[in-house]
Amino acid sequence: MAQIDPPTDAMVGDWLTVPEVAERLGLPVSRIKQFLRERKLIGAQRPTGAFCVPAAFLDGNQIVRGLHGTLTLLLDCGFADPEALRWLFTEDDTLPGTPIQAIARHRGTEVNRRAQALAF
Repeated sequence: MAQIDPPTDAMVGDWLTVPEVAERLGLPVSRIKQFLRERKLIGAQRPTGAFCVPAAFLDGNQIVRGLHGTLTLLLDCGFADPEALRWLFTEDDTLPGTPIQAIARHRGTEVNRRAQALAF
């Protein structure tokens, strides 16, 4: 379980525990843990010691569409979970906003293009 540093924790902002994610998605906790194993979601151990998932990864009662593909690209590039979180929540004036905001606004193709460029 990856520990996240306080600056990245602050960048992410709102976090949800695994039971809170399960409640929001209307699924059992075991299914959320499966999503984490399958890398459809990522999270981190916060400075408080709790393992949490960024609230921005959820859109109502579902996972943000396109998130899984971007996570796959970042992790294939060698990013550890905390590094991927930092990248997803770092402001980028050319998007504008953060990569996770762009994904949530259905602009994942541009985000994935940038993620792919990180591998080279």
